[in-house]
Amino acid sequence: MTGVADLFSSEDAGDDLGAGPDGAVPPAVLSGAPLAVRMRPRTVDEVVGQQHLLTEGSPLRRLAAGTDLGRAGPASVVLWGPPGTGKTTLAHVLARSGGRRFAELSAVTAGVKDVRRVMEDARDARDLHRRQTVLFLDEIHRFTKAQQDALLPGVENRWVVLVAATTENPSFSVVSPLLSRSLLLTLRPLTDDDVRGLLVRAVTDPRGLDGEVELSEEALEHLVRLAGGDARRALTCLEAAAGAAFAEPAPEGEPLRVTLAHAEQALDRAAVRYDRAGDQHYDVASALIKSIRGSDVDAALHYLARMVEAGEDPRFIARRLVISASEDVGMADPTALQTAVAAMTAVASIGMPEGRIVLAQAVVHLATAPKSNAAYLAVDAAIADVRAGRGGAVPAHLRDAHYSGATRLGHGRGYVYAHDAPRGVASQQYPPDELVGRDYYLPTDRGHERDLRERVERLRRLVRGS
Repeated sequence: MTGVADLFSSEDAGDDLGAGPDGAVPPAVLSGAPLAVRMRPRTVDEVVGQQHLLTEGSPLRRLAAGTDLGRAGPASVVLWGPPGTGKTTLAHVLARSGGRRFAELSAVTAGVKDVRRVMEDARDARDLHRRQTVLFLDEIHRFTKAQQDALLPGVENRWVVLVAATTENPSFSVVSPLLSRSLLLTLRPLTDDDVRGLLVRAVTDPRGLDGEVELSEEALEHLVRLAGGDARRALTCLEAAAGAAFAEPAPEGEPLRVTLAHAEQALDRAAVRYDRAGDQHYDVASALIKSIRGSDVDAALHYLARMVEAGEDPRFIARRLVISASEDVGMADPTALQTAVAAMTAVASIGMPEGRIVLAQAVVHLATAPKSNAAYLAVDAAIADVRAGRGGAVPAHLRDAHYSGATRLGHGRGYVYAHDAPRGVASQQYPPDELVGRDYYLPTDRGHERDLRERVERLRRLVRGS
């Protein structure tokens, strides 16, 4: 197989894997565009997922319908979400509505001059032709403050409807003046059902594979698993699997069938058997965490390998490790949480396949660390008391005394500043009356908590004056 790009290229189509065994090329292949581009929705109703943003009467649906949100409404939209969730798709849907022009910039390559040129063209289109421009700006978080500031005149004067896409938190990556003039919409990863429906539609849709192949259930589920909630990746994988199928002759009188073997061949990895209902997905994840909890490092690495090879989202694995670091290791080894959080950050930055190395290091650290669930049990015990109504008023000497009238109410009176006390520990009441003497945190005798247990007992004696 020569690659996904070659498979659906119109150049020399009869000589590459896009051609069938008789030399005929399926009509859908001849379009030349990648499958993910051909299957891009043309209307809001074709959008897969994100239904929480597309309810009747929602701002995004009204914009897509060409409805003006009014002078008081936002003229721009910031789409925040992981790759493959439909940010570019929604921008194109907005551009198709109401006879709008469409302009597109990438923050990777565009500069301030490019932004200003688009703004000038948009202003001319509005003034001369009464046409509004949708400007899609991908990866806006890569724009400097000066580049983002250059967008403000066009947004403020409504020369453009700015649709900005980012995979990073806009609160930290988009300047406040632009963010305050925009509608912030958070896109969610697609569910397995969303991806499954998209793949089934792509097989039959005239813009997709046009019914030229059939997709086996095993291949479908494998592609869904590998997609990890990313629509673009799902369609790219399907395109590659179809290419592998076209390279083989179909049985006479039978349709060309994309099998699990084709998906594995095209994607160069073996499928790990996860059942369609998702039980194996959760079973293997559960086995990973329980192996870590049980300190069986080899079993933990085995289950990690199964998840990686099944195409499991590495961010899902990393999140589970962070939870395990606090729930199962806790203060017996406080550095375990640091390792797990660092692994989660690293995986998000470098992706796969290198991310497997980072995940393996975290798994080894957690599995071989001493174990304690004392902090986990402590917070649950405290929550149970709160839910049972135990607590009462905050002691007056601990209440906020930094506002007018607080002194008159007795707030802060008698409070002992801990740094002025002997040993830096003040003997005074901290919990509400009802909970005086209640011990939540009970350190174990394992790892770091062995030393911590003695310190906690000493601190309690000092604080309680006993």
